[in-house]
Amino acid sequence: MAEEKQEKPRGSCLGKLVSLFAFAGVAGLGAAVFFIAQPQDLSDIKGAGPASALNGGKARDLKEVLKNAVNRGYPLTLTEEEINLYLKQSLAAKQGGGLEKYVNIEGVRVRLENERAEIIIERSIMGRPMTVSMYVRVVQELDVQGRTKTLVMRDGGGYFPEIPRLERLVKGGRFGKLVVPQGFLLAVLPSYEQLAKVYEYELQQGFEEMSRITLSDGKLILDPRADGGSALPSPGGTF
Repeated sequence: MAEEKQEKPRGSCLGKLVSLFAFAGVAGLGAAVFFIAQPQDLSDIKGAGPASALNGGKARDLKEVLKNAVNRGYPLTLTEEEINLYLKQSLAAKQGGGLEKYVNIEGVRVRLENERAEIIIERSIMGRPMTVSMYVRVVQELDVQGRTKTLVMRDGGGYFPEIPRLERLVKGGRFGKLVVPQGFLLAVLPSYEQLAKVYEYELQQGFEEMSRITLSDGKLILDPRADGGSALPSPGGTF
């Protein structure tokens, strides 16, 4: 009598699919951790290097520059280079808390792009460089009384702006080289709130007192004049 062949049990399609998704999830998490641990390249940021050709490497006092522009009513253009020089020469940052022995704050950098800015905090953890960043956009409109309303949005625009159903999914910033959604910024928001307190006067003069604020590649253009907001959209619109 011939022996019957025993077939090996085959896994179900559902089981294979679950295993595939689990593997993809683990691989994706590993890739995310890898990119988070890699600091982003800051070499393109003007004024962030060890030397600068602007005014012999010395920054203008932006407190006085902003104050004069507001009081005398003239438009002002600040370059990426002089903003970063000012941050480098005026900010004395120090890590607090239980990680003080292991974490050093190396500095704060600003990258100015078209319609948004990226504020980067550079740290070294046990000698290894790490970066976190937050995107910022400025939205302005005229209210019903003709006054300029300025909103600072903590995002860098949508991931998929062409897809209406995903318009709420916005880029918050970068952890290392990885672009993260806005919700992830809750982990680093205290650091940015402390930074805002240090430069409270500059932020008040540069944003609250200005009628027109324009972010472009390498430039921040400010205009305190009342007619500087004449080209702004009516309530409900943005630019």
